[in-house]
Amino acid sequence: LAWSDASHDGALRVILEPGRARFAFVATGGRVLDLDRYVPALITFIGNKLSNSATVTYQKRFGVNVTQWRILSQLAIEPGISASRICHVIGFDKGPVSRTLAAMELEGLVSIRPGQDGRTHAISLTAKGWATHDGVIKVALERERRLLSCLNRQERDTLIGLLQRVHGNLDAVRGVGEIAGED
Repeated sequence: LAWSDASHDGALRVILEPGRARFAFVATGGRVLDLDRYVPALITFIGNKLSNSATVTYQKRFGVNVTQWRILSQLAIEPGISASRICHVIGFDKGPVSRTLAAMELEGLVSIRPGQDGRTHAISLTAKGWATHDGVIKVALERERRLLSCLNRQERDTLIGLLQRVHGNLDAVRGVGEIAGED
């Protein structure tokens, strides 16, 4: 089917798959993403939905949001690490992590002390932070169990292995699409 209106020219594409048909508008002369197969979108959509529902649950039950939970869990794994290490592991920018850590310190969840090098800070969980961590982890692991319940053990192991490989390949996309000489 052809389509034309004041702002768009293109065609309606029918994508036939076993058991269903999908429709996509394709701009004339252009391409459109198939969001059912575009991996960055799938990862983002899953992550956003998981994060949003986790924040609601964790905030209501434990008084922390998903960013605070990610920091709590990283500090349980690596006590005494710096903010830059947290940023590196969870993939957040320094500003939001610093603001979140400052709030967590005020709430008594973390302790921030000068590091051995005098330039960084060593961040650790307080007793309240550990208690919060211990409560949230039970819910987080149950959420994961339920999410993956549609997969058998071999499929879960395969999924985890593939996600780890993709995660390890992120440097391959760094700089793609940037124009030389622009900031």
